[in-house]
Amino acid sequence: MTKGQLEAKICEAISKFEIEYMGRGPKNIRAYILNDIIVVRLAGFLNPSEQKLTENPQGIELFKKVRTSLFEAGRGYLETLINDILNVAVISTHADISTKTGEKIIIITTDRNLDELYKTK
Repeated sequence: MTKGQLEAKICEAISKFEIEYMGRGPKNIRAYILNDIIVVRLAGFLNPSEQKLTENPQGIELFKKVRTSLFEAGRGYLETLINDILNVAVISTHADISTKTGEKIIIITTDRNLDELYKTK
């Protein structure tokens, strides 16, 4: 399997997680494998009411708290999806959202170097 194919499968899994667990998928998603780290960039996942909510500081704080709580509660499910694709243990998962751009970044660290494990180029 090529690095691009692995990254595409990771995007599918993250999109599935976002739709099934978080309630809505992104308009655009891209994954990058860097040794034992996976970086996923999601764009266009805020719905119109979330966009409106994030127009003021109190709304931003509330939105981030809710989204962080949902992500933390679903972390095990997401890590299982990643493990099913790559057959590696997930060490940690981090996520943050920019309410300014509507972009979300997810960083996943694994117990093995994926470039070496899958001989990706």
